[in-house]
Amino acid sequence: MKYKLVVFDWDGTLIDSPAAIAECMQAASRELGLPVPPLERATHVIGLGLHDAMRIVAPELPGERYPEYIAAYRRQFLAREDRMPLFGGMQDLLRGLSSTRLLAIATGKSRRGLERALDATGVRGLFTASRCADETHPKPHPAMLLELMQELGVQAPSVLMVGDTSHDMEMARAAGVDGVAVTYGAHSEPELRACGPRGCVSSVEDLERWLSEHG
Repeated sequence: MKYKLVVFDWDGTLIDSPAAIAECMQAASRELGLPVPPLERATHVIGLGLHDAMRIVAPELPGERYPEYIAAYRRQFLAREDRMPLFGGMQDLLRGLSSTRLLAIATGKSRRGLERALDATGVRGLFTASRCADETHPKPHPAMLLELMQELGVQAPSVLMVGDTSHDMEMARAAGVDGVAVTYGAHSEPELRACGPRGCVSSVEDLERWLSEHG
């Protein structure tokens, strides 16, 4: 077994949420009277830290109004949260993996948001550790992965990052760990392949197959 620790992104990798998240950003911009970002731009910032995302999705918004935007976004998100399920087959994949190796989460969500999502999906017990964007440096900085490796006592050659954005793959590269990109989430396959992942898969079934062959 090559990978002792598999770290998953949350939104767009485990949870079918990118379209809803982008809609929330567009609705929040509309509510605040800001130019509504196109879908491609709103989707691109998924997984980034707050300030990096705001600079892209709402470049006209001054920093002192970020809390106002976040409050509007959060209202929109909570109204849609029950429509963001785990991707089909993901729970079985996670359950199988957790019996043979450590699983962790590295996400752009807040701690409060992740805790709520873990309870809603019932997968909390399958993960040994997690890091959120409001606890350390956000993606694509390698801090989340480096801290998880230190906490769990696993070296970089034995770690795999699974994510759906270039931010995930860039974080993996910066931390010196392998990455597998999933193309069913937020970013396109060309964007993901440009980051040089170890593998690129198009479905949960393909991810399970890749892990059985390489992991």
